[in-house]
Amino acid sequence: MKKIVRLLTTGTACLLAATVHAGDNSIDYPVGYQGWYHVKSMLIQPGHALENPFQGIHHVYANDKARRGLESGNYDDGAVFTFDLLKYLEQDKTIQEGERKLLGVMKKDRRRFAETGGWGFEAFAGSSRTERLVGDEGESCFACHMSMKSSDYVFTKMR
Repeated sequence: MKKIVRLLTTGTACLLAATVHAGDNSIDYPVGYQGWYHVKSMLIQPGHALENPFQGIHHVYANDKARRGLESGNYDDGAVFTFDLLKYLEQDKTIQEGERKLLGVMKKDRRRFAETGGWGFEAFAGSSRTERLVGDEGESCFACHMSMKSSDYVFTKMR
């Protein structure tokens, strides 16, 4: 009886895993990303080609696999970048962070995201961990990242 239960449990787990990955290109909210390696920050101001929708302060973070990829030029599956896009306030000759506009996520998984260069793309609205902004399987994101094919579609560089 134990063998049958173990077989059923294993079979069910395999079936569930196959169901989750079959056609599921969603990316989870990257809990704890602010503790990852901070790659860089930048500010996109009015007049920049990407002003709409990316005007604001960008903080780019990389998990350990993405950091190793930045150093070697080769990204393993599981590499994840985030960019925290914040509004900004100009006050008393300073530029300060405002509220979050979105959190962008780019995750390497050659099998799941074969159609977009091995990378999956997602964005979460404002401070939400559930409201997703990418509705086209990442195709619009990838269209922009295609210009960076020589660096495995990654804009970010080590500073």
